[in-house]
Amino acid sequence: MEYLIVEKPSIVRREKRAIEQQLGVKVSVSGKTVSLDGSAFDEFVASRVVEALALGFTLKQALTLRDEDRVFRRIHIRDFTRRKELRDVRSRLIGREGKTKRTIEEISDCDVIISESDVGIIGGAAEVESAMQAAINIIRGTKQANAYRYLERMNTEKKKYGDSLGLRMRTKK
Repeated sequence: MEYLIVEKPSIVRREKRAIEQQLGVKVSVSGKTVSLDGSAFDEFVASRVVEALALGFTLKQALTLRDEDRVFRRIHIRDFTRRKELRDVRSRLIGREGKTKRTIEEISDCDVIISESDVGIIGGAAEVESAMQAAINIIRGTKQANAYRYLERMNTEKKKYGDSLGLRMRTKK
């Protein structure tokens, strides 16, 4: 049995039946504590899904974490800035009318959610790492255009090398 502490247990309560059906675990919510009961692997997947739900992702987005290629990462904004007011940092991450957030999502092919003091990212492992670095750069004060350029460069390198991890095969002559 696994226990999680969540800030918004009402979201988990609302989606409890769907989580139980989709993931094959028994979910019980008591206060801010969520307990998951099932096989070890199912509990692990369910804990990732519940964490993503509690951060603000939709159930559909959170359930994509069932795929072993999908990763969920959480960035605490305070870890990367000295500013007292996080409102300014959040507004930089979101951008005018959501443009910055939307651009990061489109370039990196990830789902991004920005809460009061956290940024959550769901996507493929390499894409999430690139999106995380871009978000961290924006939190630290980099211009948004430079973060977009970084993501574009990562995409071109990924296309150039594919899944070869940047290693080139030596050809025989």
